[in-house]
Amino acid sequence: MTTLYTSDHEWLRIEGDVATIGITDYAQSQLGDVVFVELPKVGRSLKKAEAAAVVESVKAASDVYAPITGEVIEVNEDLAAEPALVNSDAGGKAWFFKLRIADKSELGGLMDEAAYAAHTA
Repeated sequence: MTTLYTSDHEWLRIEGDVATIGITDYAQSQLGDVVFVELPKVGRSLKKAEAAAVVESVKAASDVYAPITGEVIEVNEDLAAEPALVNSDAGGKAWFFKLRIADKSELGGLMDEAAYAAHTA
């Protein structure tokens, strides 16, 4: 399993041809208390950099972008019932959606943990 990051503060965990996507702890700390999450529909095809989900906090609403092209194969229904999971476990239980990866070459433009840490420093 490999974890990669985008400059827009999404993380991806790659397992085979599936990417699990969420927002980073840094992103949730910038947002503040998350009060609502809108997830994409299962079966939706997403293009790289397309707005895929919305996360709303007491401060602002932000889009969550598809870091790569693929088809949504699962969404995290727990976030609809408990959006505050994003604040308590952004890198774990608060994943947003899973994509079947269409083009693995798109992963090349993403950051590893060290590069992302430098990006947010």
